[in-house]
Amino acid sequence: MFKPLALASLSAALLAACASTPADKPGKPAALADGATLDLAILETTDVHSNILSYDYYKQKDDPSFGYERVATLIRQARKEFPNTVLFDSGDTIQGSVLADYQALVKPIGCDTELGIYKAMDSVGYDGGTAGNHEFNYGLPFLAQVTNTAMNVDGVDAKQCAGPKFPLVLSNVDSARDGKPIFKPWTIVTKTVMAKNTAGKEVPTELRIAIVGFTPPPILDWDKRNLQGKVTVTGVVEAAQKYMPEIQAQHPDLVVAILHGGLNTAPYTPQMENGGWYLAGVPGIDALLLGHSHTEFPGPRYEGVKDVDAKRGIVRGVPAVMGGFFGKDLGVINLTMKREGGRWVVEKDKSHSQVRPICQKKGACVEADPTIAPLVKDAHEAAVAYVNTPIGATDHALTSYFADEGNMTALAVVNAAQIDYARDELARSRPDLKDVPVISAASAFRTGFGGPDDFTDVAKGPLTIRNASDLYFYPNTLAAVKIDGAGVKAWLEKSANRFNQIDPSKDGEQALIGKMPGYNFDQIQGGITYTIDVTKPEGQRIGNLRFKGKPVKDSQPFIVVTNSYRANGGGEFPGMNGDSVVLNAPDGNREVVIKWVEANKTITHKLVDKRSWTFVPVKVKGPVTFTNASGKADLAKSLGLHVTEVKDNGDGTAVYALDLSRK
Repeated sequence: MFKPLALASLSAALLAACASTPADKPGKPAALADGATLDLAILETTDVHSNILSYDYYKQKDDPSFGYERVATLIRQARKEFPNTVLFDSGDTIQGSVLADYQALVKPIGCDTELGIYKAMDSVGYDGGTAGNHEFNYGLPFLAQVTNTAMNVDGVDAKQCAGPKFPLVLSNVDSARDGKPIFKPWTIVTKTVMAKNTAGKEVPTELRIAIVGFTPPPILDWDKRNLQGKVTVTGVVEAAQKYMPEIQAQHPDLVVAILHGGLNTAPYTPQMENGGWYLAGVPGIDALLLGHSHTEFPGPRYEGVKDVDAKRGIVRGVPAVMGGFFGKDLGVINLTMKREGGRWVVEKDKSHSQVRPICQKKGACVEADPTIAPLVKDAHEAAVAYVNTPIGATDHALTSYFADEGNMTALAVVNAAQIDYARDELARSRPDLKDVPVISAASAFRTGFGGPDDFTDVAKGPLTIRNASDLYFYPNTLAAVKIDGAGVKAWLEKSANRFNQIDPSKDGEQALIGKMPGYNFDQIQGGITYTIDVTKPEGQRIGNLRFKGKPVKDSQPFIVVTNSYRANGGGEFPGMNGDSVVLNAPDGNREVVIKWVEANKTITHKLVDKRSWTFVPVKVKGPVTFTNASGKADLAKSLGLHVTEVKDNGDGTAVYALDLSRK
């Protein structure tokens, strides 16, 4: 547990360390006199997810609204604007695009080949980075190879490979074999910068920046198949407390914590996924780089959070930034430093953060850096050819437009494929479960979070591998859990937290969708039907839960097919801690979908379940609204949804109203 007394004692030790004069620093040139000043811009990318190019592999077209090749332009602009810069990456770098999957899974690159995203980053030049949770998706042997890291871990052979030309640090993941970190936990980066002496003259000086990295502790649950028995994971605060004395003993001028995590003020635990708020409270950290949450800090999402300035980008007195995701933004911390008592001190009242978007508005995006695309030309073309491999056909469109309002056309394919696969696997591996009904849970991964084009949209007609990748966006592996009827209801109650509570008597507009991300709105099929009453508080919304027309009993057993992320605690669903898993499949959910389509040749309505749930009808005084891609009212009507377009926002999105009074 996080103990304030431990921090208090550590604080005293660190203050003592900071009081040492810099004259003892090995290799340090003569320090500037007190009163000298230094402005430093810390640049950050995070959650790029190997979106190197501004190209949508699912829609097979250029898309200027994202892509590392455009954030590279912002980086070069920032370097011209600011006299002193350093550049770091906060993780979730190597996974998340068709190109990434191609280089890792379809045609894995050799030891002598640098990964595409690292080629791009090296061409720009980085000073360091850390590993996010998705770095572990492809397994430790692949991660060790592409990062050129000699991990003393079971299944990993130590060899020299082509890796990034900047240091990766990670302090909270250790080898189960020897208890030592699998990456270097921290390092010191030395930069020559221009400072101003007391006379206002610019003079060169060396700045020694310590960087220490952290990944979300739940990776051991989320990637159990790749990590169990091979590594141990520590909480971010505990890791910081362990290594800060070592770092401070080297007398760095600045300490930057690079966390693949966001901000959460709930009571701290070592398993906390977004521990940035608590990490900012560890003495000695001068700046904090955030990620994982796929949002921006500073930004409105964090307004009102205790001890957080969501406009200036300050967390508990520490300048911090989170630079968006998918190469949509560049994070910038503007630090003002002053020489005091023989050392550099951050003037926190003069420091601030900002997030710079590649697109100031729709259609007004910076140009791509022309040096990036040629670096990955061959890999990109090979990936495009691969995803265009035909696998079957569909006689109706499969989309995630209006997935929150009841359109299950895309999810029904995933659920049908998962059920068939699990039944076959369990018949072989667990004949004792042959009489237990198999149902399936799936969520729409693309529900507009990334913009108006961020929806699954598979047209009627031929299907290719890219369509299957669109239907199942993440490279999860399939898993199944055995639970009872009460557990199924609890699962659905958690999913229904996607919606705000609607007050039928309230005048004016009410938003249907709450803060829960779309990838946690699981919809269950396989003979299950139920209702959702959005006028009820959380935990009391699921009603009329039936299996094949009969009411579900609390003690009734079910096997629910899902993914390894959910089965092992991802999303914090009730009872999902890995203990109820009865199948850990070797195959990915996406591969399961591909094989199912190939086997069935043409997807028809008869092959998949109908919509499994409806809203409880209720008359509401004011409109219940949500945002979706614009121009989709006719699609909603064709799906039998009672949805009307209220307002076109002019940016590719529109506000729609849902008539809750009709079934």
